[in-house]
Amino acid sequence: MPTPPGFSVSFFRSTLLPAGIVLLFGLALFAVSARIWLPGDMAAPAPIG
Repeated sequence: MPTPPGFSVSFFRSTLLPAGIVLLFGLALFAVSARIWLPGDMAAPAPIG
């Protein structure tokens, strides 16, 4: 499949890939830190069984 004009792999590797990694890290950080605002009984681990 030919690459569209104006698209280069170096642009993807130097701009889009790091931005995607930072965005994914920020999303994971938000998901983990969101437990701060949960009520105490919801922040506890789920019971087993």
